[in-house]
Amino acid sequence: MEAVIAIVALLFVLCVVLGAYVTVKAVGAAKRGVDRTITQAKRTVEDTTLRARSLAQPGPVGQLADLRLRLRTSMRATQEALQAGAGEDGSLKESLTLFQQLSRHGRELDGELRRLEAEPDRAKLAQRLPDLRTRTEKVIKSADDLRWAAHDRARKFAEDDLETLSAQIDVEAGALRHWTTDATEPAHVWPEAPKPEPTASGGQTWQETPEARAADQPPRPAITPPGPRQTYPWQKKPRPESTT
Repeated sequence: MEAVIAIVALLFVLCVVLGAYVTVKAVGAAKRGVDRTITQAKRTVEDTTLRARSLAQPGPVGQLADLRLRLRTSMRATQEALQAGAGEDGSLKESLTLFQQLSRHGRELDGELRRLEAEPDRAKLAQRLPDLRTRTEKVIKSADDLRWAAHDRARKFAEDDLETLSAQIDVEAGALRHWTTDATEPAHVWPEAPKPEPTASGGQTWQETPEARAADQPPRPAITPPGPRQTYPWQKKPRPESTT
């Protein structure tokens, strides 16, 4: 009885632990989904704000907003392309590592551009703007190079795969259409019978065959009759038959 109670208690504890684990996992997944949604919403709002500011505010502030928008767009597109391709192509993992190092410089540059948007000294901001543009263009170019290299690599693999598949399909299609090659072969032509040679009388003659020669000869007896027996001097003369 005590063993049964212990087993039931153990099963109850296992159920409670399993339920707690499943609950924690579900809550964590839901939290990550909510955080991802909030992050995406914030990013969309900030990108929209930067786009509106780059169009509505001329001067250094609008140029800073345009630089930030271009930087964020390029870095985000490159990150998505590399992460999507790294699962299928192991060579992109090294490129993803390089992009992570580039992202560190991109985040630092984006933070500096964001802080300078609130700079009240427009003259000082205009002096620093060429250097900021150069640095931003360099990061954007590096990110674009990685992204387009990943695109070109995926396209090349897709083209090679398509060429191989097309060649296999051509071979299979030729095997399925084998009757077309049989139909184009010339039909078998039987040789014509030899023409009979005309005789002196102009009548038709048939080619002599062994059966015809056998029919013209007289029939032979089935058993050849014995010939006359040869007598020798040492043999006795045959006795006349007795009439008695």
